[in-house]
Amino acid sequence: MPQIKVVREEGADVSVVLPSYETAGAAGADLRANLPEADRAAGWVLAPMERRIVPTGLRVEIPDGFEMQIRPRSGLAAKHGVTLANAPGTIDSDYRGPLGVILINLGAEPFTIGHGERIAQAVIAPVVQAEYVQVDVLGDTSRGAGGFGSTGRG
Repeated sequence: MPQIKVVREEGADVSVVLPSYETAGAAGADLRANLPEADRAAGWVLAPMERRIVPTGLRVEIPDGFEMQIRPRSGLAAKHGVTLANAPGTIDSDYRGPLGVILINLGAEPFTIGHGERIAQAVIAPVVQAEYVQVDVLGDTSRGAGGFGSTGRG
């Protein structure tokens, strides 16, 4: 099992729990908003079509050969239209900066992000780096160059 080392940002609320799996079979560990102290009581309001980087108060060390994928929470998306602007986001193993989540409100109503609220999930996945080689011709397949709906509706 890969171990993700976590450091709290200066000023982060230590009562906000670290990323955690809510069920035994969960693929993603929930990430929580860790807002600046002045905003904790009221939260942050995300207007329709507004996007904002929400702090988690964390920095992480991901083992070489892995990445952290930041994915939306289905409940926020289904109930409120709140999702990630760059889903899935990728945190590389050599990144040591603040872990922020880019939320966007695609809903019709403003949405308040509460301090400590679960805002996204982190999935740890293996990474394979490839070598890119320029060639003169690509191999043939039955699909060929067909794309963007070429195999059926949508």
